Amino acid sequence: VNKMAIRRATIADIPTLMDLLQQILYVHHVARPDLFQEKGVKYTEDELAALIADDNRPIFVYEDDNGKVIAHMFTIVEDVSAPRVPQKTLFVDDLCVDEAARGQKIGEKLYQFALKYAKEIGCYNLTLNVWSANKSAVRFYERQGMTPQETRMEQIID
Repeated sequence: VNKMAIRRATIADIPTLMDLLQQILYVHHVARPDLFQEKGVKYTEDELAALIADDNRPIFVYEDDNGKVIAHMFTIVEDVSAPRVPQKTLFVDDLCVDEAARGQKIGEKLYQFALKYAKEIGCYNLTLNVWSANKSAVRFYERQGMTPQETRMEQIID
């Protein structure tokens, strides 16, 4: 019986969150070494503790059968205001599946959970940013049914 569970993160999850954040940083570093360091921290432990307590920035974790956290999803509930049409958005700030657990549709389960959660809290849409150079992530989100909302462009100045 698969007892996998998606739940809100707790303080006890911080070391695992730090590890997963390091993994995603490395993926970004490989894709864009000019923008991302190989190692570093996106959040300190104290910042993670504050996020865990914030209902407008819920962090969800995916537990395997043994209760081990093997994926996370950081989200932000955003209220869009004028001049745009007022609406609520669930922004996925970070989604990471542990390297050792990839290929098991865990990212898909987290994404479907996010859609359901967004609907429950009255959101109009689900949004996220994905690096164009991270082709597998772009393909993953397209498979989930996402379409580009806007394109951020760059010209590197040398």
